[in-house]
Amino acid sequence: MALDFDPIDEAARQWTLRWGYESGAVPAMHAVTSLMRVQQLVLGELDAILKPHDLTFARYEALVLLTFSSRGSLPLGKMGERLQVHPTSITSIVQRLAGQGLVARLRHPDDGRAVLAEITDAGRALVEAATADLVAAQFGLGSLDDEAHKTLSELLRPVRRAADDA
Repeated sequence: MALDFDPIDEAARQWTLRWGYESGAVPAMHAVTSLMRVQQLVLGELDAILKPHDLTFARYEALVLLTFSSRGSLPLGKMGERLQVHPTSITSIVQRLAGQGLVARLRHPDDGRAVLAEITDAGRALVEAATADLVAAQFGLGSLDDEAHKTLSELLRPVRRAADDA
């Protein structure tokens, strides 16, 4: 259901009326609120695309990370760091994937305290099928063309770089 107003524009209007900030603050608030809202919208679309595969985007990302690893396995701590999720969250993600038979939980051969997640053949097959569906849907960004995708990535790069993420 389409709104008859832009909620971000309305938030900016209310922000200005309430706090009166002029230079920088309102455009920054508008940008970050737009970014967060788009993140929620795209994540919702990605989760809907992945639902037939019994995956969420978080679980899909974990499978992709394992697929990209040289051995098909990583310690849970390393996965959490790379995916930027809390250790409790990565444990939950891996437990769910293990319950689905998509990863195996193994003891680390060199560190008995650490747990490895290793992608299974079923996990590899599922990530291929899920990736095909995400590609077909342009990862939820079908309303943008390739040039806009590149522009968006470049606009966000300085923010990521400032956080030591690029």
